Amino acid sequence: MPRRDPQERGTDFVEVALGLDPELAMAEAERCLNCRHKPCVSGCPVQVPIPEFIQLVVQGEFEAAEAKIKEKNSLPAICGRVCPQETQCEEVCVLARRGQPIAIGMLERFVADQASAARKARKEDSSPDKPEKKYDERVAVIGAGPAGLTCAADLANYGYEVDIFEALHDTGGVLRYGIPEFRLPKSIVDEEVEYVKSLGVNITTNVAVGLTMDFNEMLASGEYAAAFIGTGAGLPYFLNIPGENLNGVYSANEFLTRANLMKAYLFPEYDTPIKVGKRVAVVGAGNVAMDAARVALRLGAEEVYVVYRRSREEMPARHEEIENAEEEGIQFRLLTNPARILGDERFRVRGMECVKMELGEPDSSGRRRPVEIPGSNFTLEVDTVIVAVGQGANPMLTTRVDGLELNKWGNITTYDENGATSIPGVWAGGDIATGASTVISAMGAGKRAALGIHEWLSAKRGEA
Repeated sequence: MPRRDPQERGTDFVEVALGLDPELAMAEAERCLNCRHKPCVSGCPVQVPIPEFIQLVVQGEFEAAEAKIKEKNSLPAICGRVCPQETQCEEVCVLARRGQPIAIGMLERFVADQASAARKARKEDSSPDKPEKKYDERVAVIGAGPAGLTCAADLANYGYEVDIFEALHDTGGVLRYGIPEFRLPKSIVDEEVEYVKSLGVNITTNVAVGLTMDFNEMLASGEYAAAFIGTGAGLPYFLNIPGENLNGVYSANEFLTRANLMKAYLFPEYDTPIKVGKRVAVVGAGNVAMDAARVALRLGAEEVYVVYRRSREEMPARHEEIENAEEEGIQFRLLTNPARILGDERFRVRGMECVKMELGEPDSSGRRRPVEIPGSNFTLEVDTVIVAVGQGANPMLTTRVDGLELNKWGNITTYDENGATSIPGVWAGGDIATGASTVISAMGAGKRAALGIHEWLSAKRGEA
């Protein structure tokens, strides 16, 4: 996909990827073999009818293509931007065996953007025909992230009244506070959320279920026949090394939330400042680490290092995001592990002591285990450290629900593929159940939970 010049884009928060034009999109769509067995659909966590929407692109029917996607996926403009298609639908594309799979993600983004532009040109909103309310039961959804939004949209389409409760002051969860503007513009999130609301879903923000609203009382009141918990993984992990309490050390969660949800990148236009020094170290090599490094660069850092204890081959971030970071001048310090963070007399970060690593035998993850090289310690001169080594389950709700079983990591234990929990009538999905994963995986969990809720309520009504 065409991208903006690295020198230009590294100084602002405007979207990096430019998208396809109709000529490129139709040419790419014509490569599709329209396979009988449709392996790409099996590779999609939400079962988008991929060959069908691609054939509509070939015909130039872009709005119809978007409608076809929305039969299974309520957030196509988001998925087309942040879904790791290369390890899912595109990985199993028949043409991948010959070298280059169909660019399914790019085409999904293209049709969503084209349909949106066409509606705006006609001065129409994105509202579909509101689904008929078929059932009296009301369902509560906790969390307005990708899992919650998907579950709510599917339940509304089944015919239920749905209320989403969101703790933060805006919707989207990780889509809004975790992913930077240059990868996923907030206007896209707003538009996709408006689509979900147009289905009849009610969204209430600034309600922290578990704190300002009691989940146990919510269930006991009888107002809600069922509930879905999709509160995500909002508990940041740290390195547990000396110096992590110094000023200038952030979790990636805090850093990105300040920059995204609190608009710190627009300071002083907005009141939330974020201090970024001249030399920044980001510890970790996943997509969140790439996001944090690229945000630090845009906020004025002169040098940004990604510090990772394994080699490039083991980096968990998408190849596209690694390439983008590298093009923008992010420096990779691979086979390097932090030992301690050093501070000055004012308790501010002045450096990070690191040790060089080498790869040994594979560990339980299948990746070669990093082994410390004795005597290889050195100091990396930095004044800001951002820790991006993963997140744990958000405990705000889960620790306050009677009878809700959790695993040893604090994630909600589920008992079937639809996400049924230890409490009858309560389902869970996304990062709160699986641990940190992808947006599309969370959406798939939300979709399966909606089906589970519908089947359970139908059985209670005595329907087949």
